[in-house]
Amino acid sequence: MPAINFMHPDGKSDRIETSDSESAMQAATRHGLDGILAECGGNAMCATCHVYVDEDWLGRLPAIGDDEDALLDGTAAERLPNSRLSCQIVITPDLDGLVLRLPERQV
Repeated sequence: MPAINFMHPDGKSDRIETSDSESAMQAATRHGLDGILAECGGNAMCATCHVYVDEDWLGRLPAIGDDEDALLDGTAAERLPNSRLSCQIVITPDLDGLVLRLPERQV
């Protein structure tokens, strides 16, 4: 079972087990992870599941779609080159150990 490592701004980390084809946002909300609000429920409409993908993992993710790219321009925390919406990161066995850093705020 793949796992995701969520790194909080204060340095705390949470390792969450997930299943194939579940999004990183779904895994986070299922476990009640602080830092992922997911106000739109994963429909790529709100950007409250913004994360920073660890540089070592960035190249393993599919390219950003136009809708995700537009939403990332309106995030509450600074958009960086490694910004993604966790609702758009679908977990596969190749992403076991994925490291996602949580921003200071989502709203």
